[in-house]
Amino acid sequence: MTDKNTRKEIHERKFRRASEDAKTAEEIPYSTPQTSDPAYLLAYRDTDFLLREELRPVRFQLELLKPEMLLDEADIGSTFVMYGSARIPEPSKADAIIEAAKTPQEKRIAENLKAKSKYYDEARELARLASTCGIVEDGQKQFVVCSGGGPSIMEAANRGAHDVDADTLGLNIVLEHEQAPNEYVTPHLSFQFHYFALRKMHFLLRARAVAVFPGGFGTFDEFFELLTLIQTGKMEPIPILLFGGDFWNKVINWDVLGEEGTISPSDLDLFTMVETADEAWKQVQDFYGLDCG
Repeated sequence: MTDKNTRKEIHERKFRRASEDAKTAEEIPYSTPQTSDPAYLLAYRDTDFLLREELRPVRFQLELLKPEMLLDEADIGSTFVMYGSARIPEPSKADAIIEAAKTPQEKRIAENLKAKSKYYDEARELARLASTCGIVEDGQKQFVVCSGGGPSIMEAANRGAHDVDADTLGLNIVLEHEQAPNEYVTPHLSFQFHYFALRKMHFLLRARAVAVFPGGFGTFDEFFELLTLIQTGKMEPIPILLFGGDFWNKVINWDVLGEEGTISPSDLDLFTMVETADEAWKQVQDFYGLDCG
């Protein structure tokens, strides 16, 4: 009769793990022309192979899976996403930008950026409000603040969560110019992407509210993709808070879009114009029936 303490369990794994074989492969005690050639590397340890053009579908899958799995492991249930410019300064640094201007045009631009610097504080405060709420459902954290992980409005969002010792995500991307994550992103929730498409997907997979601050091409891209997904029924409606009515009404003629028939007038109800963090958070509270904050 087999001793219960020594018998092999039926459910025990029988195949060696990939990590075990990778370690064994590294410890091969001999070197030959065959083992020294890149062809002999395990495929999943061969970086040059993984970077081949033909492997793009695999890289897509990896970039989808890695954040998804790590966020699951971190018990991140939902996010409050904040989009916005990487150029709007913190109020205390706005005057320095004006002083550094060398031409009248540069000065006008610097002054315009200073006028929008108030949104740095609003993004920070909104992130603080969402993070202070501290909602946990089924063991998962809800409304975890998520930004692009970079400077300016993104930094303000992560900073507001950091102010109250809450977890906060940063979804950074490799660009030609340096794009390091800001210091307020929770280290184990700081991700780097190669593909814009996968990054934008991860912004919205867990999003339960989105705040959009004044920004440029990147912000427009993210904002209009979100509107399109909800307009076409690919995504359920969520609160979309558009900060800075003066800016948005100046750069986009919303009424003309409806008058020209390229959108339905009701499509303009997909978002709400706000100016302050309190207004925005009230919209989220009303939408979900929250009593915190």
